[in-house]
Amino acid sequence: MYRLMPPLTALRAFEAAARHLSLTKAAKELHVTAGALSHQIRGLEELLGLKLFERRVRAIALTPAGKMLYLHFWMRQSLMD
Repeated sequence: MYRLMPPLTALRAFEAAARHLSLTKAAKELHVTAGALSHQIRGLEELLGLKLFERRVRAIALTPAGKMLYLHFWMRQSLMD
């Protein structure tokens, strides 16, 4: 049985948005529109079956699942440094 790997672009979008806690800042960093970034993140959420962000008016916050995924990214990056 094979498991689908999430697209790298979606993982990059998630990591940048989680780090900045801003779709606008993450989109600017990745040179895409905020709408495109949001689309990537929604696709990742659908693929994983998890809600990664709480979307609020002019703000986002990580859900517990989002915090765990971001921590995984952070720990792997720390080990690589």
